[in-house]
Amino acid sequence: MNRLKFLIIVLAINGFATFSCVSVNNLRENSSEDTNKIAEKIDFSPYFSTALTNAQLPEKISEKIQENITANPDFANELHIIMQTDPYLWMLVDREHSLNEDYEPRDLIELKDNSYHVSREGLLIRSAAAEALEEMSAAAKDDGLTLTASSCYRSYAYQVEVFARNAKELGQRIAERRTARPGHSQHQLGLTVDFGSMTYAFARTAQSRWLTANASRFGWSMSYPQGYENVTGYSYECWHYRYVGKELAQFIDNYFDGIQHYALKFLHELKTARN
Repeated sequence: MNRLKFLIIVLAINGFATFSCVSVNNLRENSSEDTNKIAEKIDFSPYFSTALTNAQLPEKISEKIQENITANPDFANELHIIMQTDPYLWMLVDREHSLNEDYEPRDLIELKDNSYHVSREGLLIRSAAAEALEEMSAAAKDDGLTLTASSCYRSYAYQVEVFARNAKELGQRIAERRTARPGHSQHQLGLTVDFGSMTYAFARTAQSRWLTANASRFGWSMSYPQGYENVTGYSYECWHYRYVGKELAQFIDNYFDGIQHYALKFLHELKTARN
């Protein structure tokens, strides 16, 4: 056997060994044994009790979380994966927790008509949310519906104008129920889309019903559901959806009864307890 053939055989064997190792590792990633190992990378157990207490979740939700902590190894694994994603996907932004005045996402892009319709020029959104919006809108299109994006990213300065205008027109008390103060708006994250008419009439449309049934499959979550004003701090907004990623959207549905605020508050308190 000449030297060239020998080298080719050696390289082929080494390449197959490497491929085999990768394949085995990929299979192991799907095993329950490896799931437990992944979950052990960050041990959240010392912080669960504090997080649950400080999150002040409803008793039913709190009991569900406690049951999954003790009996469901997938829960810890899902939690680990979520907390390794972009922290802005699960950052709590509400009446008590705000963004810095100078925060502006670096990856904002302008929306253009695609599978969805854009109500006006100049709507900006983070690139990951734009990709997810396109995927979701294409699915809606397959079902004969066109989604319309009407509002997305708002800077801190723009939210100053929005709140001031609404306070003048509606009065301070009503404005605070319907409009976030500057720094407290999810729109500043660049991950939020207001769909359709941005009125309660939107709830009666086929697009709204489709979003209610399907949005979480594509990583989107309604931020202010009906009947939860005392929880979220804001009035019902059937048109307001935040992109949180597919993993977190499923996590919200599985363990928090589909209420985004409960999940974000729990994650916030868990992070705070660990720090």
